[in-house]
Amino acid sequence: MTDFTHIYRPTEEHEAIRAAVREVCDAKVAPNAAEADELAEFPKASYEALRAADFHAPHIPEAYEGVGADALATVIVIEEVARACASSSLIPAVNKLGTLPLLLAGSEDLKQTYLPPVASGEAMFSYCLSEPDAGSDAASMKMRAVAEGDSYLLNGVKRWITNAGVSDYYTVFAVTDAEQHGRGISAFVVEKSDDGVSFGAPEKKLGIKGSPTREVYFDQVRIPASRMIGAAGTGYATAMATLTHTRVTIAAQAVGIAQGALDYALGYLKERRQFGKALAEFQGLQFMIAEMGMKLEAARQLTYAAAARSERKDSDLAYFGAAAKCFASDVAMQITTDAVQLLGGYGYTKDFPVERMMRDAKITQIYEGTNQIQRIVMARELLK
Repeated sequence: MTDFTHIYRPTEEHEAIRAAVREVCDAKVAPNAAEADELAEFPKASYEALRAADFHAPHIPEAYEGVGADALATVIVIEEVARACASSSLIPAVNKLGTLPLLLAGSEDLKQTYLPPVASGEAMFSYCLSEPDAGSDAASMKMRAVAEGDSYLLNGVKRWITNAGVSDYYTVFAVTDAEQHGRGISAFVVEKSDDGVSFGAPEKKLGIKGSPTREVYFDQVRIPASRMIGAAGTGYATAMATLTHTRVTIAAQAVGIAQGALDYALGYLKERRQFGKALAEFQGLQFMIAEMGMKLEAARQLTYAAAARSERKDSDLAYFGAAAKCFASDVAMQITTDAVQLLGGYGYTKDFPVERMMRDAKITQIYEGTNQIQRIVMARELLK
């Protein structure tokens, strides 16, 4: 008989984490989601609820006063928060994005200084890579960091920075050697309180409105050289290595959004009656939800497989991370759009959450590498 013990599945501990996150989110995150979207304000109450339960930055290792959740547990946390509120799911997701460069390449002093405040919830971390003229082509960034004695002087602008203005700390990528395209980029930790740091007005976005997105300006920002993450010139490699891991968290966000939409649509189909029977009894609609459920579970399993590879740092993580992010976000867009369709006219109104979920899902196809970029990554890996 075939031995199936080697086949991957979440452990009982992972499922216990899921249950705990769902309980917190159903009670204290989901009730804030519509208001955060309507007012386009950071959901502070949701943040405090996640912080109280240690779900705001679960990936921080125990060595830095965190809970030390593995990659899969972190994915499950993000998935469950996104099921309730996509904007709030960017709290654990972006805390990981911002701190992972330190975990991958930072000095022990940097880790000991900046990770414990994130673990405790006293501070949040954001990631500053994109610029007005350098999005997918991040290696063409123009921001400069010039060495002056035992410090660096930073000048430039970063765009599309998630949770900008709310986060206290920022991982910032800047050119330190203009003659070395890509290889002349270095990474630094910048604090919101550093002189010369300022923020643009919040972007007026289609979705994830409860997560502020702003430009960050650096005007003669002087920071000690000790705040460089890794060696000079290794910043671009660190940025790409970070995204290889964190694309899995965006896949998890997409899975969570899609699950929330499917759950709501299923409940609606069971209650809503037309032509003398529940909508759930119509075969045409059953076919729709069957396809939604099938694709959602395929996306989830691909995301979990990628998370396991992230934890192990497998050589094929680049392919699996890109595949999970691309497939899950495309599925989330389809499922949320279908959920709006299943609710008919009600789905198109803000009285029901699926229109918000559809708007929120769209960004998962764009940020942390557009799905066109993900396909380039996958093709490159396949052709190696």
